[in-house]
Amino acid sequence: MDLRAYIRDVPDFPKPGVLFKDIMPLLGSPEAFAFAIAELAAHYQGADIDAVAAAEARGFLFAAPMALALKKPLIPLRKPGKLPGATHSFKYDLEYGSAELHVHADAIAPRARVLIVDDVLATGGTMAAACQLVERAGGTVAGCAFLIELGFLNGRRPLAARDIFSLLTY
Repeated sequence: MDLRAYIRDVPDFPKPGVLFKDIMPLLGSPEAFAFAIAELAAHYQGADIDAVAAAEARGFLFAAPMALALKKPLIPLRKPGKLPGATHSFKYDLEYGSAELHVHADAIAPRARVLIVDDVLATGGTMAAACQLVERAGGTVAGCAFLIELGFLNGRRPLAARDIFSLLTY
């Protein structure tokens, strides 16, 4: 299946000069969405992975069904104030300000191998923060998986030492 047919280009969004890759047509097609999840999960079938994690919010759309397909626990990495109880946190800078991710203090077993999933690899800032949060919580990053990689933004640079898999690259 050609998944590129389900990715819509939206010019000048969210600001002039940006060509946004819209995944909503893919999510709107059960066949394309299932195929994308199956392909992502197949890449990690049999890999040494203890859990699947994702940063809020669109990463959840891909990580949850992947966790089910791989029969692994799902670990949500949330925005501040969204998790009750003790958490580990990591604050990071973005091009437009700062952000922060949290994970329950007991969500990641010591040295657990965690696959981190997101919809798009752009500049790599959010994924680099997610990796650091997983490590701060005691885990090991087993890999980083994406539906789409925007190669021209060099998002692999902040993830240089990580194992990265992208289903589609633009």
